[in-house]
Amino acid sequence: MRLYMLLHIYGGATMTSEMQEIAITEEKPLLTGQADAAKDVAELAARILLDQGQEHSVETPHGVLRVTLHGTRTTRRPAILTFHDVGLDSKSCFSSLFKFEEMQEIVKNFTLIHIDAPGQEEGASAYPPGYQYPSMDTIAEMIPAVLQFFNFRTVIGVGVGVGAYILSKFTLANPDSVEGLVLINIDTNARGWMDWAAHKLSSVTSSLTEQILSHLFSQEELSSNTDLVQSHRERISKAPNLANMELLWKTYNGRRDLNLDRNYTFKCPVMLVVGDQAPYEDAAVECNSKMDPTSTSFLKMADAGGLPQLTQPAKLTEAFKYFIQGMGYSK
Repeated sequence: MRLYMLLHIYGGATMTSEMQEIAITEEKPLLTGQADAAKDVAELAARILLDQGQEHSVETPHGVLRVTLHGTRTTRRPAILTFHDVGLDSKSCFSSLFKFEEMQEIVKNFTLIHIDAPGQEEGASAYPPGYQYPSMDTIAEMIPAVLQFFNFRTVIGVGVGVGAYILSKFTLANPDSVEGLVLINIDTNARGWMDWAAHKLSSVTSSLTEQILSHLFSQEELSSNTDLVQSHRERISKAPNLANMELLWKTYNGRRDLNLDRNYTFKCPVMLVVGDQAPYEDAAVECNSKMDPTSTSFLKMADAGGLPQLTQPAKLTEAFKYFIQGMGYSK
């Protein structure tokens, strides 16, 4: 009897297309101890796939998206679909949260789908000068192709900053596809004239790396130059696709107002999350004031800084647990 496992082989930051076949040969039927050993091997294989994920290049009407899937596609539950912030990719934005032990217990019965914005994935090549980067609307319009590719009818969206805005656009256009939304550091407003002027001044006096850091972190974190800030400054400033980050940053700063109000808002439960010192605290508070209070929860996290999913994964995990329980999904 031969038991075969097929595992993807990952080389560095990118996944090769090769497959490795591991053959375990048995001349006799499996005995109890051998069956247990085979089960352990199978569980190890499943764990490897869960930890590393399966990377896919998904064709959409507006270009290709790099998408990483964790778990199985066979669950009847909605997938948990994430979208990261500028200056980050799906791994640097969400790994700390979804590898947190309690969060793994919650999401083990779900499929995780992590989307990288065009050109933002780890190892992405820089776009050539003059490349026309897709708008926020266009990126949101790429998401339905991802659901179709994995054959998921509905999702629970988790977005941060730029990703929160994109998932909001997607949800407003496709209300039947989204069962719930977790929006971290959401700003639904277009830039006003004062914001635009301040941004233009900042682009002259500050490097792109510092502009992005000011978007990601609180002033307190930047002033203290925490280890987290230092590591992200190092990673962003030396990123081979920094030009791509700049394109996404400029596109986000040219975003349109979502024009949310009590009559035009999300049809699903929403959890708004922001740190009490975060750059987008006021924007999140304003967004909350426009939402349906019967289906919206607002979590302002103390000592969370600008990226609560990295600095306070335990608190965010607990809030997420209650959020999906309220939607009818227990462990």
